[in-house]
Amino acid sequence: MSLFLFTIFSIYSAVHVYVFLKVKAAFPFGMGAGFLLGVFMAVMTFAPILVRLLERHGYEYPARLTAYVGYSWMGIIFLFFCLSTVFDIYRLCISIAGFISSRHLASLVPSAKITFLVPASLALLTALYGYSDALNIREEKITIRSSKISDTLGRLRIAQISDVHLGIIVREARLKKIIRVIRYANPDILVSTGDLVDGQIDSLTGLAETLQEIKPRYGKYAIIGNHEFYAGLPHALEITKKAGFTMLRNEAVTSAGLINIAGIDDPTGRYFGLSRGIPEDELLSRLPKNTFTLLLKHQPAINQKSLGLFDLQLSGHTHNGQIFPFRYMVRLFFSHLTGWYALPRGSHLYVSRGTGTWGPPMRVLSSPEVTVIDIIHGG
Repeated sequence: MSLFLFTIFSIYSAVHVYVFLKVKAAFPFGMGAGFLLGVFMAVMTFAPILVRLLERHGYEYPARLTAYVGYSWMGIIFLFFCLSTVFDIYRLCISIAGFISSRHLASLVPSAKITFLVPASLALLTALYGYSDALNIREEKITIRSSKISDTLGRLRIAQISDVHLGIIVREARLKKIIRVIRYANPDILVSTGDLVDGQIDSLTGLAETLQEIKPRYGKYAIIGNHEFYAGLPHALEITKKAGFTMLRNEAVTSAGLINIAGIDDPTGRYFGLSRGIPEDELLSRLPKNTFTLLLKHQPAINQKSLGLFDLQLSGHTHNGQIFPFRYMVRLFFSHLTGWYALPRGSHLYVSRGTGTWGPPMRVLSSPEVTVIDIIHGG
């Protein structure tokens, strides 16, 4: 875990060095201005750690301010880096063309000031759009036909939320928007596929009670994502249970005799020594075969031994990259990035884009969703 964090902060630091050099090339400055800019960038680099420390010691409002500034900066600087790289590639192509043709093509290359201001302006505008889009929770609707749903019942509606990340940024206002979409869908079952909570849970007063208002007739079920372990598992479990969810930790239930629901702990629990229960395929093999089986699993990883033992796996975790074009980096780690996938032996997978945000309070070409799954009797 420490190696992972070291790698992330090394990359983030390198991006800051890149931006520092871009600013210096566009607006040459002296040592004094350079020192101040360097200090600001150093603080922004380690803002996520500073947020945790402030929150842990009870400084909620300074932590919230630091989070908004630090994480917004993270989104903007990432967008700037991507856009600025396009200009760098263009300049490199012009240089190569000039070298090959033995012609002087400097007039085709924009100045350092232009190559800084244009991507910076575009990054700010994109961030504003992303902030607005992150507040626009959409309903993503899916219909499945299965003979395992009785013709008497006709239809079973499940609503999925994932990666809400209730914490220092995602709070009452966002949660009420999410609940409004869930209420409109009027599901029979509500499931949370991990990362419902984030940050220091002590600062989440009232949020669990707000979620408790949703009371589907066949219950609410939740699993643990990686961020519940980061935030502190005992508090995360307390908040989730207070919100009215039944926790499934490598466990399964048959809800109202209508549907099997199995829940798997996120693998992060192994690093903390907090995983428990039997293997996934063994758990699924014990369930009634003639009943529709829903598998809740935070990360969209497929256990080959489990194929054919579940009908539908619901996952999240990827956020579909959250900010384009970050999805292409996420795809290096997860081949199932977002949406619906048919798997071998009659199993299926749906990966949610996520309902909240982690880090930057923005989404670009990856709108937040509440997934509504209608399982209808049929072939």
